[in-house]
Parts: sequence; structure tokens; C-alpha cells
Amino acid sequence: MATRENLQEAFAGESQANRKYLAFAGKAESDGYPHIAKLFRAAAAAETVHAHAHFRVMGEVQGTAENLQAAIDGEGFEFKEMYPKFLAEAQRENNQKAALSFGNALAVERIHHGLYSDALDALNSGNDLPEASIYVCNVCGNTVTGEPPDKCPICNALKERFDKVE
Repeated sequence: MATRENLQEAFAGESQANRKYLAFAGKAESDGYPHIAKLFRAAAAAETVHAHAHFRVMGEVQGTAENLQAAIDGEGFEFKEMYPKFLAEAQRENNQKAALSFGNALAVERIHHGLYSDALDALNSGNDLPEASIYVCNVCGNTVTGEPPDKCPICNALKERFDKVE
């Protein structure tokens, strides 16, 4: 059982390193260091390779229906249990920045839950999702199909802040 726990810890650590290095790359880029940014992006890509390897070894990648259900369960936990608790604690501590971050995530995880549920319904009917553009707000993470709104309903960011997902 120790190996399974080690794989889980390694997966979490590699996943966090990927995200951290991508944030560092963005900062290096904005500070005018494009080659340092490239190094951070390369390391982030390597961490992704490691994380995916650990995840596969744990047997966590299943069929599409099982993967959708796992995503639904995870998003449901986040918006029903995890983020409400985190948000309440941040509000009690009067930490507005954390409360805003948790509130945005809570709202978006609810949206993801719905999108994944729709995808599972389509799959269970023998279909893929209909072809549609998908956009993500680069301020709060709001995820929309079709055209992005003029203003994000979660964070009020303008339409230009939505990035198209390819």
C-alpha cells in the first residue's frame, strides 16, 4: 500500500510543479526573460510526463464514461463541500483575496460539473458532444461553449479575456 500512496503523492507533487512552473514562466516572460520562461515551460512539460506516468500506473485512466464520472464526482465535491468550506473560512478571516479566489473557483466548478454531466449524458446516448467552440476566462476560469459573453458573469472580465480552447 505504501507504493500506491507514494504514487499518489508523486502525482500530486508533479502536477503542482507543472502549474507552478507555468506561473513562473509567465512571470519570467513578463519580466523580459523569454529564455528563462522557455526553461520553466520545458520543466513544466517534463513534470506533466511524470504526473501522467504515475497516474497511469495507479490505474486512474479508465474508459471515457468512467473518466467523465470521476470528473463529475470531483467537481461535485469541490463546489458542494470543499470550496464552500474554504470560502467561509476566508470570509471569517477577512481575507478578501482568498475569498474571491475560492468564490470564483466554486462557481466555475459548478459549471464544469454541468458540462461533464452533459457530456456523460451524450456518451450514454451513444454520441459525442456537438461540435462547438469552448472558451475559458483567463481571470476566473469560467468555461463556456459557443461564443463567450460580452462580460463574464462570474468575474465581470470583458469578452477579450476569454481564450479559445483548441
